[in-house]
Amino acid sequence: MAVNHGSEQSIQKMIFEKKQQKNKRWNVEKIIPFLLLITAAISVLTTVGIVLTLVFETFTFFERVSIIEFFTADKWYPFSATAASYGIMPLIVGTLKIAFIAALVAVPIGLASAIYLSEYASEKARRIIKPLLEILAGVPTIVYGFFALTFVTPLLRDLFPGLEIFNALSPGIVVGIMIIPMIASLSEDAMSSVPRSIREGAYAMGATKFETAIKVILPAALSGIIASVVLALSRAIGETMIVSVAGGSTPSMNMDVTSSIQTMTSYIVQVSTGDAGFGTTIYYSIYAVGMTLFVFTLLMNILAQFISRKFREEY
Repeated sequence: MAVNHGSEQSIQKMIFEKKQQKNKRWNVEKIIPFLLLITAAISVLTTVGIVLTLVFETFTFFERVSIIEFFTADKWYPFSATAASYGIMPLIVGTLKIAFIAALVAVPIGLASAIYLSEYASEKARRIIKPLLEILAGVPTIVYGFFALTFVTPLLRDLFPGLEIFNALSPGIVVGIMIIPMIASLSEDAMSSVPRSIREGAYAMGATKFETAIKVILPAALSGIIASVVLALSRAIGETMIVSVAGGSTPSMNMDVTSSIQTMTSYIVQVSTGDAGFGTTIYYSIYAVGMTLFVFTLLMNILAQFISRKFREEY
């Protein structure tokens, strides 16, 4: 039988090309895990570098200022030439004041939005409303800050004549507006993950749609909802530009929301803009304040993860 040499060469060529493709895939399969490892390592090493920088510089600060004074003194006067005081409690009070006001604004509105999107909105309405709501998360915080100072504060001063230009109420409300998308989006995801059969069971028992949402869906999605609130409050605690622009720079222990305040983040901004020379105690104080803020947000994130695992419902 005659052998077709052209056909034999074609088959050999195909085999050779297949081997080349296999070798290329093998090389890619070996390179990709290495590249992914490098990417993950960069993220981890960056985090470690940030933490170590905070730790070392904070230790330098505590070599000059007593750690007991830092956490127990009720006055924060780092720029005083005669009697400087480094008690961080006024900054913590100012930070928590902003977070509390933000929670009062964001939690009801965010949960109401999540309930509407999950239980009432049509699929078409959800596809339109949810992205529009999440646009709020993309607005630069400096824009929020000037919005609070030039629009919200004058509006509030018409309602409360005693309100100062720089106060806690205006930035607290605007921070609450800023974190609404986080609560609404994450809570809606948690509520949408509740199986349809649970809703149908509630309807079969005679419950209305509102009763089903409040008494059945909310408890079933509680872990995700609480986690979203905690994460949003963590974001509010770490907010910088809104409180720097509209909150003022007066550390205070009082609970008055109509007067000027200073938060941990706004103090860091104040010093970082050149109010203190390198190597001074005031300079190192921003690292101590930053470390305190880091611990606050870390604990909030750990709490969110714990709640999510503790109260998670399995379906």
